[in-house]
Amino acid sequence: MPSPKPTAVTVHEASRTLEVGFDDGASFRIPFELMRVYSPSAEVQGHGPGQEVLQTGKREVGIVKVEPVGHYALQPHFSDGHDSGLYSWEYLYYL
Repeated sequence: MPSPKPTAVTVHEASRTLEVGFDDGASFRIPFELMRVYSPSAEVQGHGPGQEVLQTGKREVGIVKVEPVGHYALQPHFSDGHDSGLYSWEYLYYL
């Protein structure tokens, strides 16, 4: 079964959510805080099992900009300077 593809991406600054619509009809509003805390970056996830780094104090984090990465991911730039996580469409669907 192919992965759902995005049809729309909207940054909602007031509610601090990223809305992503998919071609299977699903639509999700993902809180910026959740995205930042569960960033798929090595800085957050570590380089192997048990190396995860707990992220705290991210309740007020914002997204400064979002850049597409090919046809497979987004790279958000967070207001705390974090910008190394690549969020695949599959990962955003999972979140």
